[in-house]
Amino acid sequence: MANPDEPGKEHPKPDAKPPRDWGGALDVAEAEPIAATQRHAPKQPAPASVPEKLYEKSPTVHNKRIDGPFRRFKWAVMIVTLAIYYGTPWIRWDRGPYAPDQAVLIDLANRRFYMFGIEIWPHEFYYVAGLLIMAGIGLFIVTSAVGRAWCGYACPQTVWTDLFQHIDRFFDGDRNARVRLDSAPWGASKIARRSGKWTVYLLISFWTGGAWIMYFADAPTLTYEFWRGDAAPIAYATVAVLTATTFVLGGFMREQVCIYMCPWPRIQAAMMDEKSLLVTYKDFRGEPRGSLKKSQKNPGDYGDCVDCLQCVQVCPTGIDIREGPQIGCITCALCIDACDRVMKDVGRPRGLIDYATLEDCEAEAVGKPARPAWRALLRPRTLAYLMIWSGIGGAMLFALGTRTHTEISVQPDRNPAFILLKDGSVRNAYTLRLRNMESRPRTMEIALDGLPGAVLWTDTIGQENAARSQAVDVPADATQTVRAYVVASPDTAEQNFSIRVTSLDEQRETDAEQTLFTSPGAAQ
Repeated sequence: MANPDEPGKEHPKPDAKPPRDWGGALDVAEAEPIAATQRHAPKQPAPASVPEKLYEKSPTVHNKRIDGPFRRFKWAVMIVTLAIYYGTPWIRWDRGPYAPDQAVLIDLANRRFYMFGIEIWPHEFYYVAGLLIMAGIGLFIVTSAVGRAWCGYACPQTVWTDLFQHIDRFFDGDRNARVRLDSAPWGASKIARRSGKWTVYLLISFWTGGAWIMYFADAPTLTYEFWRGDAAPIAYATVAVLTATTFVLGGFMREQVCIYMCPWPRIQAAMMDEKSLLVTYKDFRGEPRGSLKKSQKNPGDYGDCVDCLQCVQVCPTGIDIREGPQIGCITCALCIDACDRVMKDVGRPRGLIDYATLEDCEAEAVGKPARPAWRALLRPRTLAYLMIWSGIGGAMLFALGTRTHTEISVQPDRNPAFILLKDGSVRNAYTLRLRNMESRPRTMEIALDGLPGAVLWTDTIGQENAARSQAVDVPADATQTVRAYVVASPDTAEQNFSIRVTSLDEQRETDAEQTLFTSPGAAQ
């Protein structure tokens, strides 16, 4: 390219590097590496420099101890949920000598699910599906009513994180002491504290994994086999995986799981609106912020927020609720406890941070009286969810209350469809499955409904004892397969009939299934 100022001379490109002499020697020094490309919008000047770090490590959250009604409620939920999780497998429930006596048991080997007096068989999996649907709709109810209260109180990640944070306070002290310990160099005291704390983490995590496998086998028996080394390999693998995940997620990742890994906050955010009851900072009352001394010197220039940062220091996810609704808020309401205490100390009314809807905050900002929080719960969406939830629950209870513990299924033979006997009579064969859902053996009667003149017998009851009904013994909590043969006269036309089963006990439960009797008369 010619230089316009000096004709005949070449103008070098500003960013060109000198050629490299691949033979070995360089007559000129190699240019310094060019900085990374700095992208910028068209017609905008390039930035002066590129940031050295494009990712900032998340700071460790050291939340402060606080007391108040929401903190006490959080304590109660944590104690109850942990007691249920760890203690339920050890509850006994007498179901008789032929069934397990563990109150809650997922018996995968025998394909049964026991929950106190309820026993779910594989063909009744719709009950489990119904429970899962009710759980999902229950989350919708909670979210539409009080935001992310599930995340703030009962989510397993929240419960174990809260438990581990209390262990932190026991070993390292409250917030300021933990901050100092984190920044202190490693020494004998710090190593001892960390070792003790992490050992307790590991014990709780191991106990958590061990409690989980107790739901799938008899708890006392499995515990004995586990410590003897006789348990199934899957039991040891499951405990190892759950121990590691609980240790890492509850002990170290904590709020990062809630903010980045869990999909539920994104789903909840789509379900909330201006009518949802949320933990809300009332900026119309708190702004502009100022210290207590400034507000005393200039009473009309500052709001109620004294910028003490107590709401930030008690937050288990480390957010500032004063910045408005955000995905890091799990609605635990500890900031309400902290703010109410400060407001009481400085002589101002509580509720600067409170459960409120955005709609109510806008009304309060223009001078309207505050609406009680419970009234925000009574809105069409919440009531609709509640009606659907109640309808599913009611239908499941009705189905459980009316179901019988005696069932029959009938499968006719297809090849051959019938057999002609020596006397000209027609025989059809069927495979019957008699289901005894009681925890005791029972005698059941199988009988023919319809098909006049026909008789039946089974593999264990010979043809010489053929009759309209036969008695069969069915083991406890089991399905008995029976081969049955039905014989009718030669002139019997092809027709539908039913095979009925009745328990021969005080309950007299009965069930029937319709099937087809095939005869050569159908082709004529």
